[in-house]
Amino acid sequence: MSDLTSAEPAGARPVKSAEVPRRGGPADPVKALMHRHRELCERAVDPLEIAAGLEAHGVTDRTAARFRHRDVFSLAEELYARVPREDAQDGDEQAAHARELTAAIAGWAPWAPLPGVVCVLTVTGARAATGALRPALVLLGALAFVAALTLALRRGPLRAAPRAGLTVRLCAGWLMAYAIGGDALLADAVRGGPDGGWPLDPAAATGLAFAVVPGLWCAHLFSVRARRELVSSRGLAEFSGRSRPLLLATAALFAAGLAVSLTLNQLAYGGESFAGCTALGMLLWLARLLAAHGFARAAAKVLAAAAGAELLALCAVFAGRLPGLSLVGRPVATAVQNWGAGALPAAVCGAAALALLARAAAVLARATAHRDQ
Repeated sequence: MSDLTSAEPAGARPVKSAEVPRRGGPADPVKALMHRHRELCERAVDPLEIAAGLEAHGVTDRTAARFRHRDVFSLAEELYARVPREDAQDGDEQAAHARELTAAIAGWAPWAPLPGVVCVLTVTGARAATGALRPALVLLGALAFVAALTLALRRGPLRAAPRAGLTVRLCAGWLMAYAIGGDALLADAVRGGPDGGWPLDPAAATGLAFAVVPGLWCAHLFSVRARRELVSSRGLAEFSGRSRPLLLATAALFAAGLAVSLTLNQLAYGGESFAGCTALGMLLWLARLLAAHGFARAAAKVLAAAAGAELLALCAVFAGRLPGLSLVGRPVATAVQNWGAGALPAAVCGAAALALLARAAAVLARATAHRDQ
């Protein structure tokens, strides 16, 4: 970056006011600028380098406006998208795909099933144990699951900056815990309980844990295809038009893999929380996908809203038992009696997942969202 701001690349020259196309000029005002700075654009690893180089050559936001862009960075994004880089020209597409697949198999792919395996071992041990040994095994298995999930996510295409994921992890942990035991607790609370413990849903835990496998592969597919579309697109508008259907197709593919995982585990362990777990799985995958591409704040806000809504519903039911507060818990109790306890997580997580999908369709269509992938 410092080289770009201090030295002028070969073949490039400062942009003079006479060289800037004005209204009524050519249909493609960026084309001349793209040819003048082609070497800079081909060598750049992201639009930031192009923006810095343009500013070093005298291109300001006012100049970018005359190229029909709002600022220098927007202009740099289009240049980055339209000029093929040197790394995009090395090798053919099949060879690049083979290299990416080999790197995935040798890197993160073997770790993807680990959370599901740990979860199955925990459920099996908890079912076989009795007395005080059972909660100890559950606690140990939960810690092992967190460690396995961390290993799988940090090595794969869903890795995100640690400093950006604390809120995401806390809210995701609560949502997972609610998926495993929240429905039964809510149903017991509406009936006046719980009187002691309440049943957990092992199918929800194992189904979501094994969904890490399709989640990682779908994120890898989206990242690879988005980079290829970025290289082959002739402008930002064309890239956005290609990337949004790609995101929707990838999300649908993950939804299919998630449904298969949940169905197989419900056949093995029983359970009736398919809708709620499907909505939660989509929510967690979209949140992690956004965090991996640098939009952890949006993911954290939506996850916090979903977790807060589920917690508020539980608190409302228990608060409704206090004198004079019976109306507080009545809406939740009525909804549970009419549609079942599973309707709450399905509605909350489904609405949150749709919000994140809309956000992802907007921000992941930008070229800058894929510069570090």
